[in-house]
Parts: sequence; C-alpha cells; structure tokens
Amino acid sequence: MATYDYDLGVIGGGAAGLTVASGASQLGARTLLIEKEPSLGGDCLHFGCVPSKTLIHSARLYHSLKSCSRFGLPEVDMKEVDFSRIAERIRSVIAVIQEHDSVERFCRLGVEVRFGAPRFVDEHQIELGSKRISARSWVIATGSSSALPHGAALQNIPYITNKEIFTLDRLPASLVVLGAGPIAIEMAQSFCRLGSRVTVIQRSGQILSKEDKDLADGVMEVMESEGVRFMLNTTVIGARTVGNKQELVLATQAGEKTIQAETVLVAQGRRPNIDGLGLTEIGVAHSARGITVDERMRTSHSHIYAPGDVNGNFQFTHAAGHEGGIVVTNAIFRLPRKVNSRWMPWCTYCDPELASIGMNEKRAKEAGISYTVWTEEFSANDRALAQGEGLGKLKMLLDEKEKPLGVQILGPSAGELLAEWVAILNSGMKLSSLAGAIHPYPTLSEINKRVAGSYLSPKIFSPTVRKGLKLIFQLKGSACNPSSKI
Repeated sequence: MATYDYDLGVIGGGAAGLTVASGASQLGARTLLIEKEPSLGGDCLHFGCVPSKTLIHSARLYHSLKSCSRFGLPEVDMKEVDFSRIAERIRSVIAVIQEHDSVERFCRLGVEVRFGAPRFVDEHQIELGSKRISARSWVIATGSSSALPHGAALQNIPYITNKEIFTLDRLPASLVVLGAGPIAIEMAQSFCRLGSRVTVIQRSGQILSKEDKDLADGVMEVMESEGVRFMLNTTVIGARTVGNKQELVLATQAGEKTIQAETVLVAQGRRPNIDGLGLTEIGVAHSARGITVDERMRTSHSHIYAPGDVNGNFQFTHAAGHEGGIVVTNAIFRLPRKVNSRWMPWCTYCDPELASIGMNEKRAKEAGISYTVWTEEFSANDRALAQGEGLGKLKMLLDEKEKPLGVQILGPSAGELLAEWVAILNSGMKLSSLAGAIHPYPTLSEINKRVAGSYLSPKIFSPTVRKGLKLIFQLKGSACNPSSKI
C-alpha cells in the first residue's frame, strides 16, 4: 500500500477550500492547505462579497441622505464623497473577518497551511517550490477570477476589475461598466449613488441575463431613474486614451458611437483559476468553463475533487461552501453523497434586491416545463409602503401538479425574504401551511404568506364551495350588491 505525506491536500483557501480543510482536519484527517495569495479567504473576502456589500451599504446610506426629504425630513447639505475613506472602511471590515480565516485559527483546527503556487507532477503529488508533496486525495478549490476582454479592443487602454475597484484612492468622475451581470449592476448603482456618472454597456438586450426579463427590466428602470445610463446590444470595437480619459468606440444598433470616461470597469463574467496547475499533464478533464466534475464533485480522477467556482457550475460563495461539505463526506467518510442544486438560492444586491430560488420563467421555458405564475406586489405590502419601498414584486411558479418550481423576489430585503422559501422548499412544506402560518404585522415577510394565500383563495372561495356551504348551512349569500342602487 502506498504511503502519502497527507490524507488530504487542498489547493485554494477560499470558501470551498476552507470548508473542506476545516471539516477534514476536525474529523482526524492529516490535512494540508495551500494558498497562492498572501492570505486566506479567497476572492469573496478580499475582492468580492465582503467588500462589495460594504461598499453597497455606504452608497445606500449616502443615497438615502440625499433623498431624505421624501420621508418628510429636512434636506441635508451633502458633501462630496471621499472614496479613500470608504476604501479604508472596506479594509477594516475585511480585517475583522480575516481573523476567522487566519492561519492561526486553521492551525488550531489541525490544518497545516502553506503559501505558494503548486503544480501537479502526478495524480497524487504536487510540486511546491523545490519540494514535492503527496496526498491520498486532493481537492482543487482555486476559485475564479474576472474574465479578461477577448480580442484587441481594450488592449491600448488601462482598465480595472473587481480586484482594483475597492481600493481606488478617489471616486471616478465618470465610470463605464462593461457587462451587466450581478457584479456590474451592483457596482454601477453604487458608484452612481456616490456621485460618479455611470454608463453600463451590455452586449445583449437585457441586463442580468439569467433572470426573467420583467424583473431585470424593473432593476434597470430604478437605476435609470437614479442616473445610470444603459447601452444595450452594444459592443466595444476599439479604445484609446485621450488626455486623462479613456475613449471607447462602440458598435450599436444605431451605428458607430464613441464614449469617454475616466475609468473603465470590466465585469464580463468569470473564468476558472486553473492555469499552471498541470491538469492536462495528469489527465484531469477541464475546459474554459472549468474542471469537469460529477455530482459527488469528483474529477476524472476519482480521488481528486473540484468544488466551488473552479468547476463553473454555481459561482456563489454559499454554493462553494455546500460543495465543500459534499467533498468532506465523500473523501473522508467514503459515502456517495451527491450535490442537490434544485433549490440553489442566489441574490443580486442592487436596490431593490433581486433574489431567486429554483426555476424562473426563463429556465422553465428552456426545460419545456408547463407552469403557472402567481404574483404579489410590494405596493400592496403595508411595511414596504411605510418604508417608501413599494417597488417590485414576488413571483411564484407552480408546475402542472401545482407544486412549486421556484420563487423570484424583486423588492426590499429580497435576499432575506428568500430565506423563508429556502426552508419551505427544502422541507417540502405545503403552501397551505405557509398561508396558515402567523407572520408579525407589519413585516415585509407577509408577502410570502400572501402569495400562498392568493393561490389558495380561488380554491377555498370557489362557487362550488359556496354552493355547498349554502346548501348545508342555509347561508343567505351576499349582503351587498355593488351594482344595485341605494
């Protein structure tokens, strides 16, 4: 029997890698964690979820102060934003969370942490610097990075990605955002609220292209009302630096146009971090999309796993953590546990937020599934009206058997409201149970109860039920006829 230096080797110290390393070590496996960057935490902590949500909150507070008169408050004389102070706060938040992802903490859990860029020399052994290290099983959890522009259109100008945007020393007077996915939309709205002139350039005809068009259009309308300019069906075909600005040449449906901005943010998707790992040499199947895995997160070598962004399936931190847990079960317990992504939730943290779980209309149509849609508007929710946040709606999709396919929410605190649906759908709770549950008043969460009630009401108050009750209990029927004269 072969002997190895470690039971488990983990490459990548982001959400998936940290989940696997901590779980495996606490279960008694001799575990090595290797990280290429100077510190643990991954893209989410340093360049993604944490800094972006910190920035979004600052931008939302600033926006609220500028518009406080609509709440009956006196107008505030607002000073211009000093972005360096926001960047400082972002760094301080990261530093606090970093303690949880520190080398010292993982050492206390029994994990050995090393830094560097490993490369596989065979399917059980990697090379790290001048040393070779072996493990019985390996986990590739190297995550993803911002996809760089294809072609030569932007090669002559400087641009930034999510790696640079949170550490700017000052607020750009003007910002062009290339792309209209979640990162692009969140940053576009935030920088517009802070005072930048923002233009979003999107190659297709819809922002947030994975979402239903009616909800994505709702987000776009709000952002346009705040001052964000959108150019859809538009492609960058050239660029140059003019003075202290970047000039982009655009191909639009109306012909060729030019636009100038101080800063260009590229946010056109993600690419897997697989370069330099030696995957081809050891026969690990992969593509530009990511490493190929099965439902147990196994690669083409059954003892090598690839959870998280690097496999290209669900590029969410919570998905990476879940998949990391699947790996621990398979690699340590040797139990054939599979990923079940049917009820995978996600949220875009624009304002209002757009959250989703399960299938939306776009995915249901692509799958050829028949469905019905039940909606509830936030304009009918008393708490939303009291807060001045009546924009948006909840959509619930039911299949032919009237079983839930998915829920989408565009509205205030949509990501938090979705949590109730996470519990309902994963537990198989009946909609009648939700409709009958007592929710505190007034709360935004009442919208969940109301959409379930809207579905049940036609059944409960149907003509057949009314006729039966009238016959059994001798009910006299309506006491008021709106069409009759008084």
